[in-house]
Amino acid sequence: MSFYVGVDVGGTKTHIKVVVGEHVLTDHVGPSTGWDAVPAPQAADWLTRHIRSAVLRAVNDAALIPDHVVVGAHGCETQQQCTDLERALRERLETDCTVVNDAHLLVPAAGLSSGIGLVAGTGAIAVGHRADDGSAISAGGWGWVLGDDGSASALVREGARALLRLADAGAPSDVLERHLLESFAAPDLVTLAHAMSWDGGVETWGAHAHAIFAAAEEGSAAAAGVIVDGARSLATLVAALVARGAAGADVVVAGGVVTAQPRLRNALFDALAQQAPGLRLHILERPPVDGALALARAGTHRSGRNAT
Repeated sequence: MSFYVGVDVGGTKTHIKVVVGEHVLTDHVGPSTGWDAVPAPQAADWLTRHIRSAVLRAVNDAALIPDHVVVGAHGCETQQQCTDLERALRERLETDCTVVNDAHLLVPAAGLSSGIGLVAGTGAIAVGHRADDGSAISAGGWGWVLGDDGSASALVREGARALLRLADAGAPSDVLERHLLESFAAPDLVTLAHAMSWDGGVETWGAHAHAIFAAAEEGSAAAAGVIVDGARSLATLVAALVARGAAGADVVVAGGVVTAQPRLRNALFDALAQQAPGLRLHILERPPVDGALALARAGTHRSGRNAT
């Protein structure tokens, strides 16, 4: 029977499944501590350790070689990065390997053969394939400082900016101020700005997104505006791919902030209806790693960000 390994390496956690035939032998989720997609040799070493550990748990033989390993890798943003990591991993595991950006797992995980995958979690990116030649295309994914609008990190960033603008204008404080200050354990906006800039940096912002939604539920105009603007930014990523010829009429959405927060999800439905009418929006209900296994079974070899 066929022996597959599927890996979903996210910015926070890594999910590995080892499957023989239709039987799942290992289903393991652990932290992505130490993960970086570049340089490729170190990334391949990291993956090899985790994959061999998962295989050992599955069949009690770490040396057993899978028929195909598919990795959805957070941080593999270009075709060259995916190719380099794929080659390095193949050398170490001595088997067929495919590496894609982790967002490319969403559509196959939903059981679809084509469509746009949209991640709205710690970061934000939309991915797809051109209908005419099958090449990979993406929009967003530029990082918390320069982009990722609509992500958990960006919602917190924009919430804080909204508060600072109110303070600069001498306007009355918004209920969002209390929620963000409590979340960051900051006594005032000066301390909040310092904490967000220097105490852990942008990598920690996403964990405070709950404050934005709690404030919106209490009637915060600033928080509600940030959420609507974030949803519009996410829809813009999808619309950009449609304009560039992305195949399929389905959008598969995953990521902690959009799946956990109905307010953002509903705003995204509305924004997509305006910017990309006719597309069907699906919230992914299966783990993205299932998309890696689907690609392994299909023998699909698509990867990376197309730079055009």
